[in-house]
Amino acid sequence: MWVGQEEMKSLGVFGIFIEARKIISSSRKIFNQIILSFILPLSVIFLANIEVSDYLLAKIINNQNNLVETRIHTPKYNKISRLLFSEFAAFLLLKAAYFLFTLIFSLLSTSAVVYTIACIHTGQEVTFSKVLRVVPKVWKRLILTFFTVFAVFFAYNIAAALLLISWIAFMGTWNIGFLIFSFLIVFHVAGLVYMSIVWQLANTVSVLEDSYGFEAMKRSRQMIKGKVGVTVFIFLVLVFFHIVVQGTFQRLVVHGLTDMVSRVAYAIVCLFLHATLVLYGHVFHAIIYLVCKSFHNENIDKLALSGHLEAYSDHQEYVPLKGQEDVEPGKLMV
Repeated sequence: MWVGQEEMKSLGVFGIFIEARKIISSSRKIFNQIILSFILPLSVIFLANIEVSDYLLAKIINNQNNLVETRIHTPKYNKISRLLFSEFAAFLLLKAAYFLFTLIFSLLSTSAVVYTIACIHTGQEVTFSKVLRVVPKVWKRLILTFFTVFAVFFAYNIAAALLLISWIAFMGTWNIGFLIFSFLIVFHVAGLVYMSIVWQLANTVSVLEDSYGFEAMKRSRQMIKGKVGVTVFIFLVLVFFHIVVQGTFQRLVVHGLTDMVSRVAYAIVCLFLHATLVLYGHVFHAIIYLVCKSFHNENIDKLALSGHLEAYSDHQEYVPLKGQEDVEPGKLMV
């Protein structure tokens, strides 16, 4: 990092943006290689899913309308029904493939970027071949954290759905009931935002510490205390620009009325913007991890972190990073 630990402790939103820009600019070659190998495929999958999903949904809606207007049990009705079934099946397979490949490339890009930044922070030499050797090992820890987070999200949404349905059944259409229902929706969305932030930081914890799964989530929750405002703001900024890129792609490429050359040009621009957004998102999360450690006066011990990183590449045992309980106030190492 380009700032000391005491300065890092007080980094706000703009400070984190500036540090992210410095890190990427100083190591542009390795980050370009990560973009081409992991992030660009992720962006292609994301944008291609929008295009193909829109095409399939349009066909499904059209065939549903035709089915409604066709007499039941006629040959034409049976033909449309079979066609509609095959289109639904194709749509579900598309979403399954999208989820699978998005998960794979998302975790691979996360592990590659976080590991690279940690090497830069400790002064280790980092090459793309070294990143490729390390990423599969780090990825295993991230997938365990993902399944843990998925289970938590699933349980949270099920509980929220049961609560909201029960509230609707109990209160009916009363005005006060609708008002409280609206508040419950807001609290539910706020909970999703908070859990998403915890998940993102837990991914970084899974790479840089000897914790993953529930332990990484617990550690993440502890770390963001005192920095919730900063993390929420950065999260919302990333979500906002993500929506802007998606909306722009849908308007100018998927539903664009211009010629094919212009649509291809717009698609390339959206692809570049999405890949850049993903890269900066990963870098932000790694910096936030270091900022949170500094804020809680935890020792950012470069020697221990270096040993932890070398354990990935040299097949050694993991070297746990020092937590808050191992640090005496006033004795910080940078």
